[in-house]
Amino acid sequence: MFERVLIANRGEIACRVIRTCRRLGIHTIAVYSEADKDAQHVRLADEAWPIGGPRPADSYLRGDAILDVAKKSGAQAIHPGYGFLSENTGFARACTDAGIAFIGPRPESIDAMGSKAAAKALMEKHQVPLVPGYHGDNQDAAFLEEQARKTGFPLMIKAAAGGGGKGMRIVRTEKEFADALASAQREAASSFGDTRVILERYVEHPRHVEFQVFGDTHGNVIHLNERECSAQRRYQKVLEETPSPFLTPERRKAMGEAAVASAKAVNYVGAGTVEFIVGQDGTFFFMEMNTRLQVEHPVTEETLGLDLVEWQLRIAAGETLPLQQEQIRARGHAIEVRLYAEDPDQNFLPGSGKLRTLKLPSPSRHVRLDGGVVEGDTVTIFYDPMIAKLIVYDADRTQALQRLREALAECDIVGPKSNIAFLERLVRHPVVIEGRIDTGYLDRHLSEFLTGDAAPSDHVLFAAATAALLHDEKTIVNDALRSDDPYSPWSRADAWRIGHAGKRIVALSLREQRYEIEAHGHDGNYQLQYGESHGEVQGARHANGILSVRIDGEGIRVPVHADQERISLHDVNGQRHAFVRAPAFIWQSKEAGDTSHIIAPMPGRIVLVKTQIGDNVEKDQELLVMEAMKMELALKAPRAGTIEAVSATQGEFVEADTVLVRFKP
Repeated sequence: MFERVLIANRGEIACRVIRTCRRLGIHTIAVYSEADKDAQHVRLADEAWPIGGPRPADSYLRGDAILDVAKKSGAQAIHPGYGFLSENTGFARACTDAGIAFIGPRPESIDAMGSKAAAKALMEKHQVPLVPGYHGDNQDAAFLEEQARKTGFPLMIKAAAGGGGKGMRIVRTEKEFADALASAQREAASSFGDTRVILERYVEHPRHVEFQVFGDTHGNVIHLNERECSAQRRYQKVLEETPSPFLTPERRKAMGEAAVASAKAVNYVGAGTVEFIVGQDGTFFFMEMNTRLQVEHPVTEETLGLDLVEWQLRIAAGETLPLQQEQIRARGHAIEVRLYAEDPDQNFLPGSGKLRTLKLPSPSRHVRLDGGVVEGDTVTIFYDPMIAKLIVYDADRTQALQRLREALAECDIVGPKSNIAFLERLVRHPVVIEGRIDTGYLDRHLSEFLTGDAAPSDHVLFAAATAALLHDEKTIVNDALRSDDPYSPWSRADAWRIGHAGKRIVALSLREQRYEIEAHGHDGNYQLQYGESHGEVQGARHANGILSVRIDGEGIRVPVHADQERISLHDVNGQRHAFVRAPAFIWQSKEAGDTSHIIAPMPGRIVLVKTQIGDNVEKDQELLVMEAMKMELALKAPRAGTIEAVSATQGEFVEADTVLVRFKP
C-alpha cells in the first residue's frame, strides 16, 4: 500500500479521499488555489501546497504544477477525484512517466471511452446493446440527414466528444433536422472544440441506470450493482438511488453482465461507471462509460458496506479485487441528493457567499454527509457550488425516503440561497414516491417542484409568529438572569402594561412581502391577528428544533429554526417557509425641510449601527435599529447623502430627540 498520496482535487471529494487515507494510515498531500487557501481539504490534509490562481485553468487543471508538487512532496500516487484531471489521458500518462501511480484507469482505457462515437463502435464489436443510430466518421450534413432518416424520428443529436448535455438536441421531425444539427455543432465546437456528432434513436420517457464496475491489474472485472439516476434537470442528476425501483432481477443480471463486458472491452482497471438508457419496456442500451469514481458512489457504499476509495487505492497498488462477483450482497436502500448554493426560483442560478449558518443533520447509521465546507466558509464563484451530499439509508425505499424527508427538514442554510426547499418538494412528489420518474420529467414539469409566489396561509403565519414570540421571551428571560436584577418587572417580554393587556407586533417578510401579526399573551398562549384573521394559540413549545402548538384547537408539530433575524418552518404538508424578521415599526425623520440628521423618536437602546462616517447612503436605507418598549424600530435615511457624524454606539441607551446620525450639507 502507498505511504504518501496526493489528492489532485478540492472540496467534498478531496475531503472524502483524505478520510479514507487517514483510516488506512496514508499520509495525505493536498493542493490548493488562491481561492482555497482556507478550505476544509487544506485543513484536513497532512500537508498542502499552493498551485496557482483561483480559476481552475490556473490551478486544478494545471497538471504540470500538480506533478511538480507530487515530486517535491514525495508522493507515490495521485488520486484525481472526479472532474478536473480525472479523465485526462495526458495527465494519466504524465503521472506514469514520472514514476507516480495514477489512481484510475490506464490512459488507453480513458482514450477508448473519451469519444462517444469510438466507444459505441467498440461496444458494438463486443455485443453490448446500442441505441439504433449512426456513430461513424462521415460528418457531411447531407449524409447525416440520410442517416437520420434511416434511424427514424424522434432522434437525438449528440456531440461525439461531449458530456453534461452540451451539444445535444432532440429532433422530432425530418424538417427540424438541419437547423438542430447546425445548432448542436456550434455548441459542440464552443464547448469541446470538436464539431463531430452522433445520431441516436430517441427513447421516449427513458430512465437512466448506471452500473458501478471495478477491474484490477490481474484481469478481474466485476460490477457492484446499479444506481438509478432518472431524476435529472437538463441532463444533470438530482437524485440517485440504489437499488433501482424499476429493475427486475432478470434485468439487473443482464445489465450487470453488459456492464462487465463493456469494462473488459477496454481492459479496465479501477473504478468506473457504465451508463445505460432504459426504455419503459425494460430494453436497455449502452450510453457511455465514465472512467472515474462518480459523485453518487456513496449510495453503493451504503448498501454494500464497502469503501470504494479504499478499493481504488488497493487496486492502484497492484492488489487483486477484494471480492468476487458472487460475494457482492446488497442490503437495504440508499438515496443521495446534493445540497447546492443555487436559487431554483431563478432558473437555478448558482450562488456564492459566506455560509453564515450551516446546520445539517447529525450523521448516523441512517444519515451520511459528505461535504467540503463548514459554517463560516465561503462558497466561491470559481467552482461548483455544492455544499454537501446528503445520503440516507434504511431497510427499504419507503423508509429511506422518509429518512430523507426528515434529514432535509433539519437542514438550515443562511447566506447564499440553497436548493433545500426544491429537494423537499422533489422527495414528496408522487412520481418520485412511486418510482415513476423519467429523465425528462423535471424539465417538463419543473413548476411542480418550485416554491413560486404563493402567499403563506394564516396558520403558517401564526405558527411563525408563535415561534418568534417564544424565541424573544426566552431571550429576554436569559438576559434578565444574567443581569443585576433578574426579577425586575421590566425584564419581561409580554408587553405588560398597567390597566390593559399588552400588545406586540411580530413583523415578518417573505419574498419582499411584509406581514404584521398582532399578538396578546405570553408563555405559549396567545391571541393572534393578521388582517381580519384571528388565531388562538395554546400550549406552544419550541425545543430541539420542533414547534408543538395548538392553533384554534388543532394540534400541529413542525420543524422550526428561529432566531432574532429569521424564522424558518415547515407546514404540515412539509412545505418550507423562510421568513425574515423585520422591525415592528419603520420610522424615519419627516420634519419639513430638515433632512440633516436622524434623531431618536423615543427613549430606547441602540441595537445595531449599520453605517459609519464617510458612508454614501441612499434614501430609505436602514442606518440604525433601536429597541424601545420591547419593540424594534428601523431608522432610515431621510435622503441620499454622505454621513458626517455617527453619535450612537451599539448597546447605548439614548433619550428621545437625541441626534444619532448627521449628514453632510
